[in-house]
Amino acid sequence: MMRKRSVFHALRTIVAVSLLLGALPLMARAQFNGPSPTSAGDINKPVALTTDQAILFPPKHDLHLFPGDLIAVHVYPTSDYSPVVRVSLDGSIQLPLIGSIPVQGLTIPEAEKLISDKLIAAGMYRNPQITLQLTESPNQVATVVGELHAAVPIVGQNRLLDVLTAAGGLPAVASRVITIHRLGVEQPIVVDLGSDPMTSQKSDIPIFAGDTIVVARAGVVYLLGAFKNVGAIPIQQSSPLTLIKAASLAGGQGFEGKMDDLRLIRTVGNNRTVMRLDIKRVINGKDPDPVLQADDIVFLPSSGMKSAIKSGGIGTVLAFISLLVLATR
Repeated sequence: MMRKRSVFHALRTIVAVSLLLGALPLMARAQFNGPSPTSAGDINKPVALTTDQAILFPPKHDLHLFPGDLIAVHVYPTSDYSPVVRVSLDGSIQLPLIGSIPVQGLTIPEAEKLISDKLIAAGMYRNPQITLQLTESPNQVATVVGELHAAVPIVGQNRLLDVLTAAGGLPAVASRVITIHRLGVEQPIVVDLGSDPMTSQKSDIPIFAGDTIVVARAGVVYLLGAFKNVGAIPIQQSSPLTLIKAASLAGGQGFEGKMDDLRLIRTVGNNRTVMRLDIKRVINGKDPDPVLQADDIVFLPSSGMKSAIKSGGIGTVLAFISLLVLATR
């Protein structure tokens, strides 16, 4: 009878310890409350890179006129009409005989044609040959914004990598996908510098005065809990980062992880969702491998018993076995 009581008390102690250790992850569960889970089938749409070579490497690029530019106007075959004027803040120039001419945003050939048409309409010339010469310009710069901030002078032929280097170089948190807004091009130009020097060389496109280069911040995913290496993993916009890829980059799951209780926490605006996944089923192909988005948090809780065994090593296991042996004597 005494032996049965000893066994009962030993088992009760083990169960109590197990419940206490197992409850530790549950105590932290409240901080992961959120709305209903999102669908694991949702994926990030990859960025559409610009592939048109005529846009990436144009054979020529005409200068555009902006306020502050100083231009010399020449009319051939006569030399009597050769004013030198500066583009005013409202984007116009004042020319003798024809008055105010709006030229802001026009290319040199477009401005030449406009002046020629105005002179003909005013009855001053029948077929004037207009030549504009840009003699001074504070606007011959490319603007870099985002993770870099700079106005880089554009002189002669300049390439994207040259401009980024002049702006201070890409910081570690910067995305390798670069967006260029160019006057006269309807859609933004998007190139991926990547990490391969050959890819970077192909994406090292010409940069012109007036271009705005946007360097975005690289998205990251945060891995917490029972992964071998926790921390932030950057997302390459041209290549989706899935749960399995992120777990692999983190060194895989630790022994103590509760594989059937992984939480994917996603915040969109003020709305936070928590998706519970079984990472073993995902690895085995039984469940979809969700594509992660920027600022996702992947949390793998720890099993209390497994954590105790891992922390104590073989000594913890032997202690439990010894307790059972002593209780049954």
